[in-house]
Amino acid sequence: MVLFIIFCPIVAAVLIMVGAPARKTALTASVLTFAATLYLLATFGDGEHGFQHVTSFTISPEWRLSFTTGIDGLSLIMVVLATIVTVAAVWFAGTVERYENAFYACLLFISGGAIGAFASIDLFFFYAFHELALIPTFLLIGIWGSGNRVAAAWKITIYLAIGSFILLLGLILLYQSFPPAFRSFDIRRLTVAVSLGQIPADAQHHIYLLLLIGFGILVSLFPFHTWAPEAYASAPASAAMLHAGVLKKFGLYGLLRLAIPLVPEGARHWTTLLVVLLLGNIIYVGLVTIAQKRLDWMLGYSSVMHMGYIFLGIASATILATTGAVVLIFAHGVSIALLFAIAGELRRRTGTLAFDELGGLARIMPFAGLAFGFGVFAAIGLPGFANFAGEIMIFFGAFKHGWTMDGFHIFQIATVLALWGVVISTVYMLRAYRKTFMGTVSEQWKQLVELRPTLRVPVTLLVGALICCGFFPQTFVRMVAPTFRTYLTANR
Repeated sequence: MVLFIIFCPIVAAVLIMVGAPARKTALTASVLTFAATLYLLATFGDGEHGFQHVTSFTISPEWRLSFTTGIDGLSLIMVVLATIVTVAAVWFAGTVERYENAFYACLLFISGGAIGAFASIDLFFFYAFHELALIPTFLLIGIWGSGNRVAAAWKITIYLAIGSFILLLGLILLYQSFPPAFRSFDIRRLTVAVSLGQIPADAQHHIYLLLLIGFGILVSLFPFHTWAPEAYASAPASAAMLHAGVLKKFGLYGLLRLAIPLVPEGARHWTTLLVVLLLGNIIYVGLVTIAQKRLDWMLGYSSVMHMGYIFLGIASATILATTGAVVLIFAHGVSIALLFAIAGELRRRTGTLAFDELGGLARIMPFAGLAFGFGVFAAIGLPGFANFAGEIMIFFGAFKHGWTMDGFHIFQIATVLALWGVVISTVYMLRAYRKTFMGTVSEQWKQLVELRPTLRVPVTLLVGALICCGFFPQTFVRMVAPTFRTYLTANR
C-alpha cells in the first residue's frame, strides 16, 4: 500500500505526458492516493514503536543500498498532509490554457516526490525523491506563473539547489562518520549505531550544522528566506499550495527524522544559533509581513513567519514540543493551502490581489469569504483549529525546557517573544481579511459570482481537516509521540 501511494501519482504523471487525459487522470490518481492513505491511517497501530508496512528491495549489496519504504506516526502524518493538499491542488487547477498535460504532470511529480521522501527509510531515496519534486517547481513558476515569474523561478531554483547541495554534503559526512562496520543507508540501522556511540561529539557538531543550513534553506529559515515570498506570489495557485503546504515541510521532517536522532550532540551544541534564527522568522519576518500591500505577498511572508514556531518546537527537543511541531506542520500545510487556493481563485477572477483594489467580496462570494475566514482564524491560532493545538504544545514544551530556578532561560525568552508573534500574525491576517472581503464592493467586482459547487469540495476537505485535527489533536499525538520517545525524554 505504501508503494502504491508513492508511485500512483508518478505513474499517472508519466501517463499524462504520453497522452492520457490530463485533468481526469490527475484527479483520479490524487483521489486514489488519498483513499489509500486513509486506509493506512485507519489500520495504523497507535502506540507502536518503529516502522509499519515496511517493504524493501535490495539494489546494491556492496553499497548496502536498498529501496526501503515504511511509515511510522511521523511519516504517516506527512503523507496524509501531502495527499490531502494534492487532491485540493489538482481540483483547483481547473482548465490550463497551455501545455495542460505538462502542468498536471508537474503537480503529480511534486506530490509523488514529496510522498516518496516522507515514506523512504533509506537515506539515498529520501534525498532523491525530494530532488525529483524540485524540478517541476521551477517549471510551474517559470512557465505558468504570473508577474516576474522568470526571475522568481530562477531565484527559488538557485536557493533550493544550494540548500540541496549543502544537505548532500551533510548526508555524505554523516555516512562517512560511521565506522565501516556500521555504515548503512538504512535510517533504522543508523539510529541503532548512534545509540551505541558510533559518532564522536565533535563530528556531530559539523554534521548538524550542515544539515541545519541545508534543511534551513529548504524551509526558508531566516536569513535564507527571501526566495519563498516572491516564488509563492508568482506561482500558480496549485503550485503554491503544493510547495508551501507540502514540499517545504521536507526540511522540517528531515530535522525531525535525521538531525535530532542521528546527531543529538550536534543539535544541543547549535541550539542557541537555531533559537536566534527562528526568532528572526517570527519577529523580523512577521513585521515585514505587516508591511505587505498584496494578498499573495502577505501569504508568502506569513508562511515563512510561521516556520519559526515549528523550529522552536524542534529546537526545544522535548516530546511535548516536538509533537506539537508535527501537529503544526500538518495544520500549517492545510491552512496555507486553503488560503493560497482562495487567493488564486480571486486573482484568476479579478486579475489583482492588491489590497487597495479589493474589498467587500464577501457580499458577492460569501462561501469564499467564509472559507478564507476559516483559514485566517486557523493561521492566527484560534482555538478549535489544528494550528492552535500545535502552537500551544510548542509553547508549553519550549517553556518547560527552559525552566530553571535561577531566572529566565533562553527557551523561556524565546517563548515569550514567540507569543508576541501571535499578536503580529493576528494583525496582518485580520487586516488582509478585512481589506479583501469586508467593506464596500467596488463597481467592477459586482459581476463576480460565487465559487462553483465543484470547487467547494476541496475547500470543505481542507477546512474539515483543520477542524477535525483541532478538536481531536490527541489522534495525532498518539501516533507521533512513540516516534520521539525512542530518543527524547519528557524533561529534555
